[in-house]
Amino acid sequence: MCRHLGYLGTPVPLAKLLLDPAHSLLEQSWAPNDMRGGGTVNADGFGAGWVRADGTTGVYRNGAAMWTDSSFPPLAKEVRASAVVAAVRSATTGMPVGPELCAPMTDGRWLFSHNGKVGGWPDSLAKLAGRLDPAELLTAQPTDSAVLWALLRRRLADGDEPATAMAELVRDVHAAAPGSRLNLLLGDGDRLLATTWTHSLWVCREPDSVTIASEPFGRSDRTPWVEIPDRCLVVADTEHTEVVSLEEPCDNPT
Repeated sequence: MCRHLGYLGTPVPLAKLLLDPAHSLLEQSWAPNDMRGGGTVNADGFGAGWVRADGTTGVYRNGAAMWTDSSFPPLAKEVRASAVVAAVRSATTGMPVGPELCAPMTDGRWLFSHNGKVGGWPDSLAKLAGRLDPAELLTAQPTDSAVLWALLRRRLADGDEPATAMAELVRDVHAAAPGSRLNLLLGDGDRLLATTWTHSLWVCREPDSVTIASEPFGRSDRTPWVEIPDRCLVVADTEHTEVVSLEEPCDNPT
């Protein structure tokens, strides 16, 4: 069911986030701790996206298992960023595999990832997909995550506030496809937004950064990870973290 993370804070090498820590995203590609029945490994590709100083995004994707890629570690040591979204993929049965299908998906300043699956795909999303322009459908990759991104991108382009757009998308998809797993993650260089819907999510706030991740990583005695309750929306920047329920009020972890 994939693993993902988002980071905002002091610029760091990608390797410090994704490769070097204990139980890093690299380790989660072969030994995740909390897949909740959604597979056992994340070997169907990976991606890392970052926001450059000029506001543009860079992205690196590979459709193979993260541990097989010998080109990414040198790059990850060189690239430093203050805003990162990255993921390792476990493709849902029947979904195609390839680098273009790996998160993060991008558009302008946005970086997007989906951890989960849409139940009843593709029929369950047919009505919602009718909101999209035909060109948007024709250019979307043939996966549930790509269509979710197209639907979210349409709301953002229409001027919806990102938190509202994400919350309404999750509710709409749940209504159309009950049983879906909808952990979404969105970053724009200034903030991170994430949902929990039948999957794990944790937040780590330190003096100069905030990290949101499917699973905690790093030394547990040094990193103050807090688990987010199910069916919540998280909005975070380097100074504040807000958690609101997608159904009813829930506690703020900060």
